[in-house]
Amino acid sequence: MNDTRAGPGDPDQPTDHADGEHARNSPLTRAVILAAALEIIDRGSVDQLSMRRLGEALGRDPMALYRHAANKDALLDGVTEIVLGQLTVNSSDPDWRHQLRVIAREFRRLAVAHPNVVPLLVTHTLATPLGLRPLPTLRPLEHILELLTRADFSDTEALHIYRALFGFLYGHVLTELQEIVARPEETTDPLRLGLQRLPLGEFPLLRGLAPVLAAYDGGTEFERGLEILLTGLTGLTATLTPTAPQPRREHRP
Repeated sequence: MNDTRAGPGDPDQPTDHADGEHARNSPLTRAVILAAALEIIDRGSVDQLSMRRLGEALGRDPMALYRHAANKDALLDGVTEIVLGQLTVNSSDPDWRHQLRVIAREFRRLAVAHPNVVPLLVTHTLATPLGLRPLPTLRPLEHILELLTRADFSDTEALHIYRALFGFLYGHVLTELQEIVARPEETTDPLRLGLQRLPLGEFPLLRGLAPVLAAYDGGTEFERGLEILLTGLTGLTATLTPTAPQPRREHRP
């Protein structure tokens, strides 16, 4: 079970003077801006990211940032790019199961290292049609499809496997990051989890699971779920049948 996380910092809190001076004397590039944006999100939240705050962190006039990022959405796309850019896929690995395990574990590591970025990976990215997403965010998909088609899966089967894998990964990291201990200083599991706030006489099963909930181990749950998924995928070629594409509504901004 994760310990209580510190709340977001004060968005008006001044940045470190030395850091600001160092940034002011460094060339202003897109990479520098995105690294600073990621740091702001990691320290606080997505909501705390703004051009003004980013300008303060870099020791620059916020208007200068617009030459590298049109708006906050462009910054969020860029932050997603640099996080997913760390997700490497060896599409030539002859053992596709091994490579999917490596990819899955690396994705979880990135999510745990950057918990405040997870909503961007899951909701912000998925709110954009596939072909309109930043190219770096599509490379893991392309490389996983290549990995699986090299393993003699059809294109359609490879896409189904990718969807199953990332459906599990998104669901797991969202669940794991919500497993927060309310009051770690308490000595009983119901109090640590805040279950005493539940109405008496209701939620008896949830109350009874307090020891299990308090003993949550994200890594163990992850490995268990991943093994179940990969075991099921082993017989995929015998069960998958392509379905006709269904019409989809046009994306409206």
